[in-house]
Amino acid sequence: MSNATDDLIDRFCDALWLEHGLSPHTISAYRSDLIRFSRYLRANRRSLLQVTRAEVGGYLAHRYRSRARASTAARLLSTLRRFYRYLLRERRIERDPTALVDSPKLARGLPRSLTESQVEQLLAAPDTATALGLRDRAMLETLYATGMRVSELVGLTLGQVGVVQGVIRVIGKGNKERLVPLGEEAIEWLSRYQREARASLLRKHSTDSVFVTARGGAMTRQAFWYNLKRYARRAGIRVPLSPHTLRHAFATHLLNHGADLRAVQMLLGHADLSTTQIYTHVARARLQELHARHHPRG
Repeated sequence: MSNATDDLIDRFCDALWLEHGLSPHTISAYRSDLIRFSRYLRANRRSLLQVTRAEVGGYLAHRYRSRARASTAARLLSTLRRFYRYLLRERRIERDPTALVDSPKLARGLPRSLTESQVEQLLAAPDTATALGLRDRAMLETLYATGMRVSELVGLTLGQVGVVQGVIRVIGKGNKERLVPLGEEAIEWLSRYQREARASLLRKHSTDSVFVTARGGAMTRQAFWYNLKRYARRAGIRVPLSPHTLRHAFATHLLNHGADLRAVQMLLGHADLSTTQIYTHVARARLQELHARHHPRG
C-alpha cells in the first residue's frame, strides 16, 4: 500500500476511536477489511478515492466467489459504508460509492444456547477446592447471572462490582454503561473468590482487575474461552459452544421464564431492540418443543 492509503485508513481508524469509542479489536477488524479492499483495488489500478458503485459490487462478488459467507460480505459492506461516509464528510470524495449497493440478505440464524440443566452442569464443573477453580466458578456464575459479553467479564475492575448492592456496572460497546443485577448465587461465589482465592493468585502483584491468572495478571478472553471448553467437556456437554453461549442462555432462560423483551434488551446492552428480538425465536422454539413433548395433543 502507498503512504497515502495508509494515512487515509489511519485517519479513519482514529476517528472511530475518538468519536465512537470502539474497541481496539473492532478497529483492527475495520483496518483489516480496508487493507484487503485497497489491495484488490490496486490490482485493478484503482485507489480508495477512485471507487465506483460497480467496483464495490465487483469486490463483494469477488469475495463471494472466494467462498466468503453472506455474513462476511455484509460486514465488509458495512465497513465500506462507514469508511466512505467518513470520506464524504471530510470532503475527500464527492459521492458515496456504497450508497446504492444492496446489502446481502442474511438468514436469521438462531444463537446456540444451553438448557438450564446443561448450565447447571457447566457451573458445577470447576473444582472449587482450588483457587483457580473458585475463580472459574465465580466467572461462570457471573457470566450466566448477568449476560455480559466475555470481553466485559474479563475487563471487570474492582470498582465496577458492588457485591453489597448486588449489581455490576458493566462498560459495554462504545463505553456505554449499564447496571446489571448479580443474583444471590453469583454474589456468593464472587464474595468467596475475592475472600479466599484472589489474593493467593495475585501473590505480590497488584491489579484492579477482578479476575486474575495464576501469574497475577488480568484474565484474557482466550484463556477464559479455553477454560470454558475444558469445563464443558468435563460436564459432558457435547453441543457446540461459542464465547457467547452463556450470554445466549441468560437471555433465552429469562424469556422462557416470562421476562419482558425490553428488560432483556437493557440487561444485554443492545442499542436496538431488533437485535434482542432474535431471542424470541429461540424462546418460541423451546415452547413449541415443550408443547409437542408434554401436551396430550402435541
